[in-house]
Amino acid sequence: MKSGLARVFLYLALIQSLAATLGSLYFSEIKHFAPCSLCWFQRIFMYPLVIILAVGILRRDEKVGFYALPTASLGWLIAFYQNLLYYGFLAQGFTLCENGISCTAQYPLGPGFLSIPLLSLLAFTAIIFCLVLYHSTILRQSPEKNPS
Repeated sequence: MKSGLARVFLYLALIQSLAATLGSLYFSEIKHFAPCSLCWFQRIFMYPLVIILAVGILRRDEKVGFYALPTASLGWLIAFYQNLLYYGFLAQGFTLCENGISCTAQYPLGPGFLSIPLLSLLAFTAIIFCLVLYHSTILRQSPEKNPS
């Protein structure tokens, strides 16, 4: 990788994905909060990010963001959709969570506005932000191509 600053952004994305993964496991395995269908889909996109980013960092692959960004973006879309449901911007009938645990189930997390769906959305947002900063740093450091 060309820059220490670019690597910092990748490390931050890795730390955030690891924290989100461990946090989701903490909520389900220790606190016994059953994950809903949308939570499972978000896990499908969050968990691999730890591996993708770690391997990209270890291999010094400058293109790791091209693998991680679509994965994080799909997870973000699902988290955004769940937040629309959770905070009442979409009707309950407009949901994929008809079987099992409700996607709007409320678990106590401290301040009233704080929820597991919001934590997921913030985690995906932070990862995407770090990956965009990583790419912009790499592109700024690329030598200008000579048109001749």
